[in-house]
Amino acid sequence: MNQNSGHGKSSTRVGVLSSHFHPSPFPPRPPRSRMASSEKDAALAAVPSDAPTIFDKIIRKEIPSTVVFEDDKVLAFRDISPQAPTHIIIIPKVKDGLSQLSKAEERHIEILGYLLYVAKVVAKQEGLDDGFRIVINDGPKGCQSVYHIHVHLLGGRQMNWPPG
Repeated sequence: MNQNSGHGKSSTRVGVLSSHFHPSPFPPRPPRSRMASSEKDAALAAVPSDAPTIFDKIIRKEIPSTVVFEDDKVLAFRDISPQAPTHIIIIPKVKDGLSQLSKAEERHIEILGYLLYVAKVVAKQEGLDDGFRIVINDGPKGCQSVYHIHVHLLGGRQMNWPPG
């Protein structure tokens, strides 16, 4: 465990609820009006799991992308708004109800593992021998903006911790 993660530290902040004091280890949440624009975008992008997404159009080649890996199960392409020198999105070609990781079911085990395996293959292909980061955003508070499960492969620079 990262000793700088803040787990196990006591807090001096105290809240009142039902006339009892409850110490909280978490800092107060910012008001809704101060929500970051990426969080707003993610919240606005929430769509039902069966609705088509921009990734469906990319898979069907209706929207151009810079493909770095493709087979019968997955498609990997460069992100149009890269957050690192190497930023690649890896998606399954068949969504099968897998709009986000928290919606995964036992039938998705194979494709979830395969997405991570392909991330490793692409990282090697991209020369990320010194390391890389894998990110899966989940839901509005996880800043998920496209509701079709996808893996972000980030590399080519030193990553920081905590991620943000």
